[in-house]
Amino acid sequence: MTVEVMEVAGDLRLAARTVVDALSPAASTADWGVIAAPTDWTCRDALDHVANALCGYAASLASRSSNRRRHHPRNGDATATPDDLLEIVPAFATVLAAAAEHAAPEVRAFHPAGMADRDGFVAMGCDELLIHAGDVATAVDIDFDPPLDLVRRVVTRLFPWAPTDTPPWPTLLWANGRTALGDRARLDPNWWWHCAPLEEWRGDRQQRGELNPPGWR
Repeated sequence: MTVEVMEVAGDLRLAARTVVDALSPAASTADWGVIAAPTDWTCRDALDHVANALCGYAASLASRSSNRRRHHPRNGDATATPDDLLEIVPAFATVLAAAAEHAAPEVRAFHPAGMADRDGFVAMGCDELLIHAGDVATAVDIDFDPPLDLVRRVVTRLFPWAPTDTPPWPTLLWANGRTALGDRARLDPNWWWHCAPLEEWRGDRQQRGELNPPGWR
């Protein structure tokens, strides 16, 4: 899929707004200590992870890193409340969007799933936002209904092997190992993204290797 960088960066900001709008009403009323299944994190910690991920992606893309960092630029904040995190998360989404806007299409940077281009980083940022917001929303029993066009673009960019004849949001949940999809079984935790340019996709479903186990299990 080819999308102009300003539109892609706009998608990242849209994803952040969608998450904040959905979760903010529950910030002071829900129990954020419950587990955001299928992760082992509490709802608060899942949102803290999203902030970490967005910050890390922005740092990688902006620095054009070619290998894994020894230290993460942000490693959580145990003192942050849900309200705090719902302010921090869109701020880091904006930083990643800005890094993408200033990156040429040929720029690549390290991610454990592959050497990602700017669209790959933005799509992974959107996926982190939407999927973990969905985990939290389910755990605290609130509705989460992200924009279908946005979800479709994330599916197309990160999961080119995903079916195209199924609804976008259930398809994204399936591709992220959250649920079954019709007669397709739920994927095991070793599901993975294709974050390198789409022309490098080999035609198979990408999975994690032994060196990159899922961090939320």
